[in-house]
Amino acid sequence: MKVLLVDDHSVVRSGLRALLTSVADIEVLEVANGRDALVRLRQDRPDLVLLDLNLPGIGGLELLRRMLAENTAVRVLVLSMHTEPLYVARAVQLGAHGYLSKHASAEELLAAVRRIALGGRHIENDIAQELALRAVSPGHDLNDLSERDIEIMRLLAEGRGLAEIAEALGIGYKTVANACSAIKTKLGVTRTNDLVRLAMTLGIA
Repeated sequence: MKVLLVDDHSVVRSGLRALLTSVADIEVLEVANGRDALVRLRQDRPDLVLLDLNLPGIGGLELLRRMLAENTAVRVLVLSMHTEPLYVARAVQLGAHGYLSKHASAEELLAAVRRIALGGRHIENDIAQELALRAVSPGHDLNDLSERDIEIMRLLAEGRGLAEIAEALGIGYKTVANACSAIKTKLGVTRTNDLVRLAMTLGIA
């Protein structure tokens, strides 16, 4: 089996590589960002992708969408520090086959990899329960947010300006500005500062 690790932390990639290769005949590929991930996806056709969501440049959710649009056969297990239902629900809606937090045990990670490789799905139990309860900030219809909306909110919370966000996402400045206005309408806020605070409250940052 060929597995692609997508994580911008080399220490995390090293640990995952050592774990995976110690228990099975697995060829491990690794990249630190979304653009390189798309290149390896096309060149090497991995069977499974272990994907972090907090990536430089192309965000994890947008990368997930692009990968599955290019290769519907690849199976994706999200391994992220983000356990908020907003992230989990969006990842599953986009086609992720599993979702684990980075606090998951090595045993659960290996079990998830095996299950997903065989065609199954796996969501960490605590995350699944929280997702079922929809424990998100009341009063905001977060289901209306697209993966691009979430990515824009994350970048805003990091202190990026609209021009920087446009460059990072490869879209026009006006597109970002219009998207910000639409997000504010969806979430019932009027100022960008309120949007940034809401992003941080929800753990999107």
